[in-house]
Order: sequence, then structure tokens, then C-alpha cells
Amino acid sequence: KNPGCEKAPDEILKHFEGCYMSENFATSHIEVKGLKVDNHNIETSFMVIEEFLASTDSKLVMLGGDHSITYPAFKAFAAMHSNPGLVVFDAHPDVMQDFKPPTHEDYLRVLINEHIIEPKNVVLVGVRNPHNSELEFLKQKGIRVFHMKHCHNLGVGELASVIMENCRAFSALYLSIDIDVLDPAFAPGTGYPEPGGFTSRELMHIIQRLALLKNLRWVDLVEVNPELDVRENTTRVAARLVRELTGHLK
Repeated sequence: KNPGCEKAPDEILKHFEGCYMSENFATSHIEVKGLKVDNHNIETSFMVIEEFLASTDSKLVMLGGDHSITYPAFKAFAAMHSNPGLVVFDAHPDVMQDFKPPTHEDYLRVLINEHIIEPKNVVLVGVRNPHNSELEFLKQKGIRVFHMKHCHNLGVGELASVIMENCRAFSALYLSIDIDVLDPAFAPGTGYPEPGGFTSRELMHIIQRLALLKNLRWVDLVEVNPELDVRENTTRVAARLVRELTGHLK
């Protein structure tokens, strides 16, 4: 785990209350449920997350925590759907190693190696600091990657359209947002900041577009670390993203 990330949900929800409506002037009532996890026992925490999620197919937004929570959450999601897709916004591919249980650095590699998701059903967006071994794995598996330079060259409008086209074939879509996909100027409160990312405006535009997809079911937002934040900028932008998502996930 990344110490400090466990404080993110409460801080994000605090600012969410100040986001009165989405930018389309939609308001939404949300039901908040908290899970008690053991930060010193990853396997037990994964079991709690997976078991809780296995009992619901409601549309929902999950607040982390570090990116390892996507492993048990997507496992529960995949068990419910025949052809699930996963779109990940992240500065890093997170296919570095193959730990058991998986960490925030390799949860995606483990999901693929355990055949929980087909590589062709993964879309990575905003990658800009991959390790050579990660590039090798992505190429070997044929995973669709929009590196940050590619994202910039396409422009956010075209990028959103291409991602949406990729996602329409999935029976159900899971969206994972690592806040470090944003440039640190907009989201300094994260453990592994990488220069050259999206602006908050650009990411919001793409998320607003993706939220229109009928097959979008679950979203997680991870790697916000209030202990590293500056003037609560990161938790504020996270809260705004949640408001935009909850305005559509009904």
C-alpha cells in the first residue's frame, strides 16, 4: 500500500459536498458505503473488497486507496459479465512484476496472467513513464496503449471518440482512474507524480464523454494522497471527477 492514500476517501467526500452539481447542471443523490480493511494484511483486504462487491451489480464509484484495489474489484466485476472491458487512466502501465498478492505496481499484470481479463479488452490511457520490461509485456500481450504523447497529438476530443469506439464492444465497462494521469501541477497529492500529464480540464472532458457510455458500470478513483497534497488541489479535482461521474451513473 501507499501510506496516506487510505485518507483519500474521506477528504474527497468532504469536497464532494461542495460540488453542488455536475457541469451539465445535474444533481445526484449518492449512497456512501465504507469498507473496513486491514492495511497490514493485503490478502484479507482484497477478500473483503471482492466479497462485498460480489453482492451488487449496481453502478458505482469506488474511492481508494492505492491502485491495488482494482485487482479484487475487477475480479468481482469479471465474475458478473461475459466480456468485460477495462479502461485505465494512469501515468504507469502497472505491469512491472508479478507479486502475490498483487501491488499497485502490478495489479494489471496479475489480472491478465490469471486470465481474469483478455488483453484485447484492456485500454491504457496517459502512460508516460513505463519501464522497458513493461513495454515488452504490453507489446507481447497486444494491449492497446495511448501513450501521453499520442494523447496530446490526437487532442482530447478525438481521443475520447477513439476510446469510446474501443469500448462499445464490451458487455460491461470498468473505468479505473489513477490520479497521477494528471500533470502534477493539477494533482500534486500522489505518490508517483509524472510531469507532462493531462490538465484537469482535459481529463474532465474525456470523463464526461466516457460517462455517456451505456455499458459503463463501475469506476474506481485511486492514488490520491492527502498527505502529499498542496492546498487540497488533488482532493478537490478528485471530488469534481466524482461529481461528473455520479451525474451520469444512474
